[in-house]
Amino acid sequence: MREPRHSLTIVMRNLNDIRTEIEDATARRTELWHILSEEGHKPEVAAELEELNARIDELWNEHRQTRATLLHGDRDQIIQRARAEERLSRAA
Repeated sequence: MREPRHSLTIVMRNLNDIRTEIEDATARRTELWHILSEEGHKPEVAAELEELNARIDELWNEHRQTRATLLHGDRDQIIQRARAEERLSRAA
């Protein structure tokens, strides 16, 4: 009798969804820069700008990771294949 297989499904967002969120965040960042330049330094606007910059960095990292996964496959599977190939080459 076979044992049930357990699988882990990785949920990745669509690249277009990520790009759309980047564009929205970038537009909001531009608005915040204009507010700061026209109205002077406001701590709450500066704090939002800092949070938004961090979020944009996260989004670009997610975009790069998703794109790499789509092009080359899952990172863990690539590492497993490389290790298996290395073991085979050492055994040969």
